[in-house]
Amino acid sequence: MIDLKLIRDNPDKVSDALLKRGEDVDLTKLLSLDKQRRAKITEVEGLKSRRNQVSSEISVMRRENRSADHLIEEMKDVSSMIKMLDLQVAELENQISDIMDELPNLPDEDVPSGGKENNEVIRKWRDKPDFNYEILDHVELSKKLGLIDYNRGVKLGGANFWLYKGDGALIEWGLINYFIESHAADGYEFILPPHILRYECGYAAGQFPKFADEVFHISQKETKHEGQFLLPTAETALINLHRDEILEETELPKKYFSFTPCYRKEVGSYRATEKGTMRGHQFNKVEMFQFTVPEMSDDAHMELLEKAEKLVQGLGLHYQVTKLAAQDMGGAMAKTFDVEIWIPSLGSYTEVSSISNARDYQARRGKVRFKRTNNKKTEFVHTLNASGLATSRLYAGLVEQLQQADGSMLIPDVLRKWVGKEIVYPT
Repeated sequence: MIDLKLIRDNPDKVSDALLKRGEDVDLTKLLSLDKQRRAKITEVEGLKSRRNQVSSEISVMRRENRSADHLIEEMKDVSSMIKMLDLQVAELENQISDIMDELPNLPDEDVPSGGKENNEVIRKWRDKPDFNYEILDHVELSKKLGLIDYNRGVKLGGANFWLYKGDGALIEWGLINYFIESHAADGYEFILPPHILRYECGYAAGQFPKFADEVFHISQKETKHEGQFLLPTAETALINLHRDEILEETELPKKYFSFTPCYRKEVGSYRATEKGTMRGHQFNKVEMFQFTVPEMSDDAHMELLEKAEKLVQGLGLHYQVTKLAAQDMGGAMAKTFDVEIWIPSLGSYTEVSSISNARDYQARRGKVRFKRTNNKKTEFVHTLNASGLATSRLYAGLVEQLQQADGSMLIPDVLRKWVGKEIVYPT
């Protein structure tokens, strides 16, 4: 969440930053509730101080066999007042929390305002593939090459499901292993988390309560802060590895990666850009994650971006890197770069990795802190995540960009040890 002190000290700055996201937020009520809360805390602390003082006086009077009845009666009233004020403070804190929980992260100053139309292409890698023959889209190619069975995927799971088979399954498995080997070689720690998570995990990630309806819930308790859900991305699990912990500065950065299926409702419009494996309720992804000190988070961001790019480069695919505008970023993120691969049949690019810096937004929600070595001061860490990579959209670009005139498909060098061949021919 956003630092409440920042809102208190610079409300106009916060409002202007949120406007870049299209969020016209009136902070008046929040600041009023905060003022009331602080006033009541001051009042209750004064009463508690008075109670402690009088308790000492009562002890002295009793030792001297003097009556303290009038002070005891006064303290009964004071205790009742403290109890009432504590309840009022708790209620004000709940109201403040309800408002704060809904506020998205503040975009970095260099993030463009507005939506997709203001995204900035930073660079491209390699030229677009030049086909001098009629090409097929990834759906038709997958059918002709015997890589995916869409009909049986729907039969098993319903709409927006598919199943990989034969060489298609080997390609998918090869991609996952290629990513895993790369991240392990770079010193990232491999994590296989639970696929069923508690509500607190979605809250710390910044996905709940605002986007709670976008996941598959396993159980629903009567209170809004309980229940379990299917993991929508490994990021949701990885941010919670150190929830409610205080780390040592010498432990940072902590670098993790995880392979998981991802489960999402993904309500689509069934456009051509969403057919095949472009949008589904279940897809595979390898995710990178870092916890770092604030002064190193920009470097960590660039490291994650470089790693995501190298994976796509290793596959030999044409792609571009885009800096997202404020309204196109996830609500918990301060800055995001997308790696987008070219889909020839669509004549457009699609994201295969979002590389994001949440600054201290997620850490505040998850209470993930670290202790400075020199002065023992406690601060919030910065958290960063990047797909490394999501396979379903990548698969579509891979099949289309590497198709050949005879209807076959080249297998990239980095995948051949898992697929067991250099070319996949039509079945």
